[in-house]
Amino acid sequence: MSKLKVAELFYSIQGEGRYMGVPSIFLRTFGCNFKCAGFGMPKGELSREVEDIAANIHLYNQYTQLPLVSTGCDSYASWDPRFKDLSPVLTTDSIVDSIMTMLPHNRWMEEHLVITGGEPLLGWQRSYIDLLSHDKMKGLQELTFETNGTQPLQQELKSYLHQWAINRSRGAITFSVSPKLSISGEKWEEAICPDIIYEYSQLGRAYLKFVVATKQDVEEAQEAVNQYRTHGFRGNVYLMPCGGVESVYNLNAKNVALEAMRLGWRYSDRLQVPLFKNEWGT
Repeated sequence: MSKLKVAELFYSIQGEGRYMGVPSIFLRTFGCNFKCAGFGMPKGELSREVEDIAANIHLYNQYTQLPLVSTGCDSYASWDPRFKDLSPVLTTDSIVDSIMTMLPHNRWMEEHLVITGGEPLLGWQRSYIDLLSHDKMKGLQELTFETNGTQPLQQELKSYLHQWAINRSRGAITFSVSPKLSISGEKWEEAICPDIIYEYSQLGRAYLKFVVATKQDVEEAQEAVNQYRTHGFRGNVYLMPCGGVESVYNLNAKNVALEAMRLGWRYSDRLQVPLFKNEWGT
């Protein structure tokens, strides 16, 4: 029996990308190779909000008590080591039992599973085989990995997912890839990995989802897409507004939609922001 360090496990609707509006179980694993402290900040500056929260970590006993942030990574507690004690290590059996209690009919029907992070493909790949092989998971028909697109798949997981998809309908596996542009504060050469995205696209449906706030961000996204296309990627491209809270999100949502229309790309909302104020567990 495998174990996973779980930051969040909850039932909601998918707020982003291809499955927007679909009822979903979200399994958010702990750990990431990026910090993304540049979101919502002036070019070249990094957010200090998480530093201020971490300085008072003694005030928080549960993950859901942590404050939301308007700059930097809005899921900071899922990867920052200073908050690791708020994310328990759970067995796959206990995760599956929790999922069954969350599903409206206590079994898989129209819902799909979203494995997210942090970066879910960083350190837990072997555990996903045990999770998906569980008897109570047999009814699951659609699976999404929300990833930053930097982590290659281990051969064992690739082989398993290939067979898993064969037993289900076309499009059973989706890779929702959110490559990090300079707006995130991460380095281009570490964040843009065309060969890895192509590998995902050979296993399931893969699409790109860029978080942008300015025309410069959109130009960077175009450059990245050109690199991905050169390496064989043929999937869809989405633009999504930056902003984990409404005050920031509402500032640029319309402009991002207009840019997506101009380029012939898709626009992705972030439904969790207007519907649930991006609270934990949504």
